[in-house]
Amino acid sequence: MTTPELPTQYAPADVETRSYERWVSAGYFTADPGSGREPYSIVLPPPNVTGSLHVGHALDHSIQDALTRRARMRGMETLWLPGMDHAGIATQNVVEREIAKDGLSRHDFGREAFVERVWQWKEESGGRILGQMTKLGDGVDWSRERFTMDEGLSRAVQTIFKKLFDDGLIYRAERIINWCPRCLTALSDIEVEHSDDDGELVSIRYGSGDAEIVVATTRAETMLGDTAVAVHPGDERYAHLIGKEVELPLTGRRIPIVADEHVDPSFGTGAVKVTPAHDPNDFEIGRRHSLESLVVMDERGIVTAHGPFQGLDRFEARPAVVAALREQGRIVAEKRPYVHSVGHCSRCKTVVEPRLSLQWFVNVSPLAKAAGDAVRDGRTRIHPPELAKRYFDWVDDMHDWCISRQLWWGHRIPVWYGPDGEMVCVGPDEQPPAGYEQDQDVLDTWFSSGLWPFSTLGWPDETPELAKFYPTTVLVTGYDILFFWVARMMMFGLYAMDGEPPFRTVALHGMVRDQFGKKMSKSFGNVVDPLDWIERYGADATRFTLLRGANPGSDVAISEDWAAGSRNFCNKIWNATRFALMNGAVSDGLPQELTAADRWILSRLQAVATSVDAAFEEFEFAKASDALYHFAWDEVFDWYVELAKVQIARGGPVAENTKRVLGHVFDGLLRLLHPLVPFVTEELWRALTGGESIVVAPWPAVPDELSDPAAEQEIASLQELVTEVRRFRSDQGLKPGQRVAARLSLPGTALAAHEEAIRVLLRLDAPTEAFSPTARLTVGPVAVEIDTAGAIDVAAERKRLEKDLAAARKEQAQVTGKLTNEQFMAKAPEDVVVKVRRRAEQAAEDIARLEGQLAALPA
Repeated sequence: MTTPELPTQYAPADVETRSYERWVSAGYFTADPGSGREPYSIVLPPPNVTGSLHVGHALDHSIQDALTRRARMRGMETLWLPGMDHAGIATQNVVEREIAKDGLSRHDFGREAFVERVWQWKEESGGRILGQMTKLGDGVDWSRERFTMDEGLSRAVQTIFKKLFDDGLIYRAERIINWCPRCLTALSDIEVEHSDDDGELVSIRYGSGDAEIVVATTRAETMLGDTAVAVHPGDERYAHLIGKEVELPLTGRRIPIVADEHVDPSFGTGAVKVTPAHDPNDFEIGRRHSLESLVVMDERGIVTAHGPFQGLDRFEARPAVVAALREQGRIVAEKRPYVHSVGHCSRCKTVVEPRLSLQWFVNVSPLAKAAGDAVRDGRTRIHPPELAKRYFDWVDDMHDWCISRQLWWGHRIPVWYGPDGEMVCVGPDEQPPAGYEQDQDVLDTWFSSGLWPFSTLGWPDETPELAKFYPTTVLVTGYDILFFWVARMMMFGLYAMDGEPPFRTVALHGMVRDQFGKKMSKSFGNVVDPLDWIERYGADATRFTLLRGANPGSDVAISEDWAAGSRNFCNKIWNATRFALMNGAVSDGLPQELTAADRWILSRLQAVATSVDAAFEEFEFAKASDALYHFAWDEVFDWYVELAKVQIARGGPVAENTKRVLGHVFDGLLRLLHPLVPFVTEELWRALTGGESIVVAPWPAVPDELSDPAAEQEIASLQELVTEVRRFRSDQGLKPGQRVAARLSLPGTALAAHEEAIRVLLRLDAPTEAFSPTARLTVGPVAVEIDTAGAIDVAAERKRLEKDLAAARKEQAQVTGKLTNEQFMAKAPEDVVVKVRRRAEQAAEDIARLEGQLAALPA
């Protein structure tokens, strides 16, 4: 059967857009909550509305797409729900930078007009990543696309806030929080990135004479807000000072020396300055000892304390304070540089300032306990299981969550204040009392995304989608946001859904790194743009490169060479399937009569299908990809296709049966590959089967009875023979395509039935009367004699072999000299000695082989 519809070469750009548009328009990705089929659901971790598809997204999406495509083919009612996060800080920053080009700030607009401006930006420029997802082939249900600030999700946010508030799990209080002086908002712990920065450690003498104590600090400017010095109650060095007061330099204020278990006597001098309004640990010490909290910096990090430093930025005040202390003789020691951990805003990279502030918090204690219990009792499985410890470390020691942000873009806190200080929380179907004003802050972005697995399905309403697809089947995400997002979804899902967790399994993958294992970074120049790879190599090659390195919880190393190799694999699939079609392959069931080669490839198909299923169940995409790669290339393309050529050439029933087996094998192989490389398999499968789409084709069900160990052993013997004779031919100086006469001694072996195939594969002609063997090889019970007379230039071959033999003898002499050198053997590391011994063994083998080849040459 000829197939003019298949071009001679695979061009991804000609296939991908056309196929994807047809899939979407046909509704293949649209889930039906009313069906009776078993549900399979994944909610896509919502990318930021400001984002663009990066290589981490590409890995994450490729895994989820592979899972949902396989589930759909297995007959499950499959929902992969897409959407975007409003990304409060990031989006507001983008729009503020945009209007700043016109010399404007958000305050020039006013709140309502600015928010409207952000919505306008979102419609015009936001959400680029959704279009980019189609290029990767994401089979998401676009009819159910959600946005964390759409009407339904906003209702869900207001509902759960009200429920938490009424249950006493949301409160407002003055606490030390992470503050970004650039974004002018509070940050949660997970929005702070820590790095080891160069700083200074300054030791300062407080007080004088008998009432003197030395403290060390990396932030000298905060001493202006000190209200105590703390020492450990068991530290005998300072026992006589506990309860006394010392003078705080530069201020004239006197502050107490208190004893607190928090102090580490072995750190520094064992005495610490206490600044309750500007350090979280100091705040707790201050609460325990009823210390005053003095705020000495404003929201922009400008010193507000009266005196010579007022009006200075915090980083200007630091050296100024140290200089003033030095002038007074208060500096005991200075260490620069002093490397220490410093928190930075994850959005703008500004150094975060701990700050006492009135904010809204979630009391996470009961919620976090429930989230831990759900994993411990097996309602939710974390995979790989060794990463569960990280999850427990987080949920078992979670601090109350600061959820208020001083932004305009986001879900505004649904709390209203009356003229006399009254406070009321307003639900989605309620109205605030007349004359009340709403809280100015908005909620942390993670608050709304924490509701994602159930709010996107219609909660708080009881929708068919919620009943069908919650809990979701699996959450696929990187281990690096296990704490950021997973824990919050677990807390909210269990709370809102009466103890039912948001997903049955959390499948964690690693980060994408370069081929040397280095983290991708613009500064390293090793960042991969998946859209660039898609354009140059195709979406399938990009996906396969990522998936072939994806093991649970492990980082994924990739390189451009591997992407090119994946493209070559896709081309090989195309060319091999096209060849099969051109030779009459048909997919209409298996024949009754099968050759040993047919039984072998069907047995191997059964084994590979079983291993691929097992790998998918354990999220071992690297194993699945590798198994299919080697089965396709090493067994189907390299061996069965060649054996099938011989059988088809015979004609008659054997040829017709072979065409059906060939079609069956390619049908199964393409369906197994489809979740990993959807585009090339779609085009080829439709040409092979005439079916509607591989997207809705059934997942291969390969019966166990196709397993045939005897056939596998028989063909393994054939492969061994062919491989050894090919090596033997090469050793004799024969070119791969060069035909020579040969005598095969196959009596009494299973290979006797394969003589025709063996001769075709090895380019061996039957011996004539003039046959005179010049070389002989034995492989197990099989003897092969060949006549190379006239087939090679004996003189040239002898010269080549003698040159190779001289090089091998020289190598042997060099390594033998090292191994007999006592000084070398005494000083060389063990691994070096092992390598030299291996070289000696290889040299000896090469010499024996080359001497044998020379002896076998005709005189």
